[in-house]
Amino acid sequence: MALFPQAGPSCTLPRDFVQCKAGQGPPFVVPKSRESSDLKFSSPSSKNSGLLRLDTLTKRSRSAVVAASPPTEDAVVAAEPLTKEDIVGYLASGCKTKENWRIGTEHEKFGFDIGSLRPMRYEQIADLLNSIAERFDWEKIMEGEYIIGLKQGKQSISLEPGGQFELSGAPVETLHQTCAEVNSHLYQVKAVAEEMGIGFLGIGFQPKWGIKDIPIMPKGRYDIMRNYMPKVGTLGLDMMFRTCTVQVNLDFSSEADMIRKFRAGLAMQPIATALFANSPFTEGKPNGYLSMRSHVWIDTDNNRTGMLPFVFDNSFGFEQYVDYALDVPMYFVYRNKRYVDCTGMSFRDFLAGKLPSLPGELPTLNDWENHLTTIFPEVRLKRYLEMRGADGGPWRRLCALPAFWVGLLYDEVSLQNVLDMVADWTPAERQMLRDKVPRMGLKTPFRDGFLKHVAQDVVNLAKDGLERRGFKEVGFLNEVAEVVRTGVTPAEKLLDLYNGKWGQSVDPVFEELLY
Repeated sequence: MALFPQAGPSCTLPRDFVQCKAGQGPPFVVPKSRESSDLKFSSPSSKNSGLLRLDTLTKRSRSAVVAASPPTEDAVVAAEPLTKEDIVGYLASGCKTKENWRIGTEHEKFGFDIGSLRPMRYEQIADLLNSIAERFDWEKIMEGEYIIGLKQGKQSISLEPGGQFELSGAPVETLHQTCAEVNSHLYQVKAVAEEMGIGFLGIGFQPKWGIKDIPIMPKGRYDIMRNYMPKVGTLGLDMMFRTCTVQVNLDFSSEADMIRKFRAGLAMQPIATALFANSPFTEGKPNGYLSMRSHVWIDTDNNRTGMLPFVFDNSFGFEQYVDYALDVPMYFVYRNKRYVDCTGMSFRDFLAGKLPSLPGELPTLNDWENHLTTIFPEVRLKRYLEMRGADGGPWRRLCALPAFWVGLLYDEVSLQNVLDMVADWTPAERQMLRDKVPRMGLKTPFRDGFLKHVAQDVVNLAKDGLERRGFKEVGFLNEVAEVVRTGVTPAEKLLDLYNGKWGQSVDPVFEELLY
């Protein structure tokens, strides 16, 4: 089913699908057997950006609106049981014409008490969220009696398992808008946090405190994950409680365009990891890695992480990703205001009404969308592509990460040059980079040189792509241009400070990387 010609304006789908348009939105798809129904999907370009809506117009149908994150009681209700074709069509509905491509940036940061450097307690986080909501007109997101996030338009603030504070930005057109959004968010957070004696740290891994020191957020899905993680890997709890990332979400125009961007993103992800490596400390000492955050994913849960070599198969497309996702073990289903533990169970069984935890229950599109959020490869497909390989960092690097990927993937010439560059990279070479870069960064040996030399060419391609976009965005690459020029990653600069003027203490990092 996969296509390899130049990206066109529409997605290619299984033969029993028809393609439709709803208003001015992107294409959506329904099986021919349901042409009497009108299925409407919104098109968020970041994971928390909006609502998923399904309107059915047959006699048996009902209308409902659901917020995909957090889950709600209002489930999407279809006239017929959800099928594999429906969920393939759901992914394909993300196709957008180029003029409708957007940039969605997400970043996480560690909140800490300025006096003790200890992580924020939930009570402090709740006060912070309530104050931001009241002062800057955000809508509160509640789980039971607990405030767990905020929403304003297409932006949202959410909490990761250990209280990491995440901004999921609105889908915007330019990097200038992205950076303005980040700056506005940080201004609001700092305005409230400073009054509370709270600071925020831009780094990829908690540098000082152990897991036992990290507060647990009152979110039901995290209870299920916390109990399951030690069964499937040794570092899953570290991932949950001690990591922070910055990622960008990007659109595609067709199935063929998705495939090309997915492959380029996977191949380039270790380079992004090296350029943004910023997590060399664990519990007060160097941990032997430049990106401990990246290393942690190697032994979190191999059923739902990794470099996805099947994306490079000739047969790859939306349907093949769905087949992969259907076989990733589930975490939960949300019903009756609670999370039902479904760890290790199969979404395929759920489609057939044979889920052991909910016998006879059938999934909704909301269940599918939530399941997709529990899959953690280096590049993740929803109705857009998420680039997931970079460490969290200080504000000056938050705009550089989307600049890097927009320059590579939103410019046709640069994208093709990347694909040409990696065309003969073997699966073993891609995996080798994934495994070694967290420790060695740009000094990772690759073929007849080092990854630094490849990274120099790649950053130049990103720069050229941004120049051709014509929005005067090249300056946002200055941070990574300096890294490739010197060959010194942010983590190595921190290690030099640790071994030099910091006197082998990590405490100064809280000031060095303070937002």
